[in-house]
Amino acid sequence: MNKEYIKIIGAKEHNLKDISLDIPKNKLVVLTGVSGSGKSSLAFDTLYAEGQRRYVESLSSYARQFLGLMHKPDVDSITGLSPAISIDQKTTSSNPRSTVGTITEIYGYLRLLYGHIGQPHCPTCGSEISSQSIQQISQRILNLINKEKENIQILSPLVKSRKGEYTALLSKLHSKGFSRVIIDGDTYHLDDIEDLNIDSNIKHTIDLIVDRLTYKMLQDSKESFKKRLIDSLELATSLSDGEIKILIGKKDYFFSEKNTCFKCQISYPKITPASFSFNAPEGACPRCSGLGIINEIDISKVYNPNLTISEGGIFPWGNRTTKDSWTRRILESVAKEHNFDLQTPLGKYPKEILDLILFGSNSKQSYRIQYTNRFGKERIYDVQYEGVTNELERLYKETDSEYRKVDIEKYMAERVCDSCNGDRLKPYSLAVTIGKYNIIEMSNLPIDTLMQYIETLSLDGNKKQIAQPILKEVSSRLQFLVNVGLNYITLSRKANTLSGGESQRIRLASQIGTGLTGVLYVLDEPSIGLHPKDIDKLLTSIESLRDTGNSVVIVEHDQETMERADWIIDIGPKAGEHGGEVVAQGKIEDIKKSDSLTGKYLSKRLKIGEGINKGLELNTTPKYISLKGITTNNLKNINLNIPLNTFTCITGVSGSGKSSLINDTLYPVLMNRKMNGKQIEGKYQDITGLENIDKVIGIDQKPIGRTPRSNPATYTGIFTYIRELFSQTQEARARGYKSGRFSFNVKGGRCEKCKGDGEIKVEMQFLPDMYITCDECNGKRYNEEALSIDYKDKNIAEILDMTVDQALNTFKDIPSLKNKLSILQDVG
Repeated sequence: MNKEYIKIIGAKEHNLKDISLDIPKNKLVVLTGVSGSGKSSLAFDTLYAEGQRRYVESLSSYARQFLGLMHKPDVDSITGLSPAISIDQKTTSSNPRSTVGTITEIYGYLRLLYGHIGQPHCPTCGSEISSQSIQQISQRILNLINKEKENIQILSPLVKSRKGEYTALLSKLHSKGFSRVIIDGDTYHLDDIEDLNIDSNIKHTIDLIVDRLTYKMLQDSKESFKKRLIDSLELATSLSDGEIKILIGKKDYFFSEKNTCFKCQISYPKITPASFSFNAPEGACPRCSGLGIINEIDISKVYNPNLTISEGGIFPWGNRTTKDSWTRRILESVAKEHNFDLQTPLGKYPKEILDLILFGSNSKQSYRIQYTNRFGKERIYDVQYEGVTNELERLYKETDSEYRKVDIEKYMAERVCDSCNGDRLKPYSLAVTIGKYNIIEMSNLPIDTLMQYIETLSLDGNKKQIAQPILKEVSSRLQFLVNVGLNYITLSRKANTLSGGESQRIRLASQIGTGLTGVLYVLDEPSIGLHPKDIDKLLTSIESLRDTGNSVVIVEHDQETMERADWIIDIGPKAGEHGGEVVAQGKIEDIKKSDSLTGKYLSKRLKIGEGINKGLELNTTPKYISLKGITTNNLKNINLNIPLNTFTCITGVSGSGKSSLINDTLYPVLMNRKMNGKQIEGKYQDITGLENIDKVIGIDQKPIGRTPRSNPATYTGIFTYIRELFSQTQEARARGYKSGRFSFNVKGGRCEKCKGDGEIKVEMQFLPDMYITCDECNGKRYNEEALSIDYKDKNIAEILDMTVDQALNTFKDIPSLKNKLSILQDVG
């Protein structure tokens, strides 16, 4: 066996035509060809899938019993296969808590750094705060006594401005042998405790006098004085949870073993790495639970100012106000009490009346409901009116129904949390700094700026010793991100806002950081979305994977990537059933000499864009959508004019602000104005030209389906017509099957073992979840009864397995299907 190659014999997965080839190991290999030719079928569904299957088979029989059988690719044999790792373009995470920092683990290192060497500040006054040991406190007191030359009293602060009579507390202190306390600034002897008349309705401050020391005692014996001072301080802190108050003459001083602001006399908990986690209660902002955003009722979505309450002007209430209902009776009682009627358009009510309807009454006022029930008995109830918004918020918090939550969210808008301003953490955590930044400010820096800051960070003493190994890990991970062209993103960027290409490059950077060798890496178009300026850095990073002893297989169309590849395999000649063959392979020079489409373009025998209209002559003055004063993210107060009825391209180097301009500013504004959306808008001053458009549609790289069962047929609506066709067949009508029988989303025709998914999810605990083909339906999604019905000699599963070209030939006589399928064919 030749150990220098991965040898594939008879690969027939999907549209592959029984191909056999040798892929050189420890090389950078590019799989290229037209879209749909079979590149991914070879790279991911054959090479990677077989590598994963063999890994599972290498586990013990005990472990395998929990995993089930994995699908074996349709290939005769593969030899020389290394352990495989796939890095595709799927979005890294849909979890709103995931960020670039958490995915790369850099934020974890920053939490460690801030937890050990961060400088806490008081969130109230901004003063530096610190904790002190008893030894440090005693030394500072000695310095003060030597300076002031006054007697001192050591106090233990027991009560700080709280109501109560505290008789039991004072009695307990007296029984322990203490003799004096200071209550609200006056000194009292505990022997006279029964004569004390403490008003429980007034806030009190109580300090216990633990010891009294004179300046003369210090002069007589410094050692004896210091020992007594330390003993008294330890006793004082044990009674007051680490806090001490010292009276020297008429001046008082505040000390604490905890992190304490002496100016505000407030103690804070010790900072730990968990203090900076927005996923843990120790650090997360309590208002937004660490998300940085909150859902709030949007008044503009709740009512129509042109309708009356009786006409259904309050949207969440539907027809509850147009007929005799409990809600209607309450409103009639409220209207009677406050002298308004329900026949006035909501927009014409005085502000106080509209606020009452929407927000309820601030007081606990009751309204009487009197009616006769269906049994003829008169009923009287006194109820409170909570208002539309309060009712919606209460129902949203109380309900466990996802359907109910989604229904209420129609009347809500996503807004930045007003408590943490989107920073996710508690005020105390945000008040801890290293240098001039807190942890969120540091996370908000672009990767390259953050690298420069860390390199110039000045630390000394113990802090430098503690920080060095942490900063080394942070710097190396940041460098990997810069190397793959992600120098412009920030660690605080949410994972679900990353494009497929950005997610892939983040995972690539993480893999480079692991330093693994002897691995087969399979990558899916890593250059997508990158400006030509950044591709060189990306390829250098990929080459470093190869140079450390790994095999790299890339599905790619980019010319520069092909030019730097060690070996190229061209799959074709066309897409779908007309592809699946190896039409050329070799070095770049060999491909250029071949007659494949790729070879013709690389050798300039064919040129991109020949015969294509390069633009339209505008005979009339175009209409525009205009945005002014845009300052979202890194945009520098720019103005944007986009001509309508034209094909407009926004371009620029990676990180220049393209997404900030379109995805974060223009699209949310249009969605909110034209589609009643609830998007967070970027920063801008004004927008004009909205009257020139009717609606906006966003097409991004997110999955088009709402569920794992979604496919092109369900998304385009073709599946509805197909199910209807099957239900109209003679056999289906004889059995009484309706179109629902051919749906894999509901009971009846679907396979119940996999619930119509065709595969079963296996949770791998510390590994990513695995999906195995359902052994009951063999991945066909349907039960035997549904599969027994044929249309043109094919059952429903076989129809869904067709390519668009095959389906178009099958349904060419059905206009509704032909039109939709033709569009799919036209876009490739």
